[in-house]
Amino acid sequence: MNILLVDDEPLARERLQRMLRRLRPDATCLQAGNGGQALEQVAAGEVDLVLLDIAMPGMNGLEVAARLDELDRPPALIFCTAYDEHALQALRHQVVAYLLKPVREEDLATALDNAGRVNRVQLAGLGAGMGSQAPRRTRVQAHTRDGLQSLPVEDVRCFLAGAKHVTAHAPGAELVLAETLRELERDLGDGFLRVHRNALVALRHVAALQRAASGGWYLEMDGVAQRPKVSRRLLAEVRSRLRGR
Repeated sequence: MNILLVDDEPLARERLQRMLRRLRPDATCLQAGNGGQALEQVAAGEVDLVLLDIAMPGMNGLEVAARLDELDRPPALIFCTAYDEHALQALRHQVVAYLLKPVREEDLATALDNAGRVNRVQLAGLGAGMGSQAPRRTRVQAHTRDGLQSLPVEDVRCFLAGAKHVTAHAPGAELVLAETLRELERDLGDGFLRVHRNALVALRHVAALQRAASGGWYLEMDGVAQRPKVSRRLLAEVRSRLRGR
């Protein structure tokens, strides 16, 4: 793994590099002191992961992240910053983690594990063939009382809309999102299907289409107890998509 450390403070970069040597001894660590240098490093060769400060002179970290988002295969991104007021803005980007300085080694270790999963999803999308497109999103995220939390898209079984929020359901985990089902449907691509005005499901995790005693239809999902309803209007499309998996 090639990891790029971006921070205008040399001491901060060196501290992160020492931790990375312990956590990922086989990784190659590159450094950049500002946003322009970071983009040059990414353009010059393979960068798998960027650890990015936000408050930098000139081009700040959020601006760098926006430029990285434009790439066909952006590197995984971890924000490392002394300020938490940027967390909501960070949600607009495909960020693996939002770590507050001084970064704790155990938090960095968790973020690195998540970054590895992100890159595997990206590579799988690229290898699916010329007719397919890599997923534009690999994680869903929300800012909670415990900080920035996220779930890998590959783990999500379904998104269910309640009165005020949408909840992502995965085995052993749930995350309340600020996004709408319409936004998620647009961003997540063909692997997810709208089956009801209140439900968006991951097709590959559908275990069965079942008829309820009341006459309606619902889906059984792998690994979660939720059973999304299927609207009569969408039933034919749901059946067709399930047959074509």
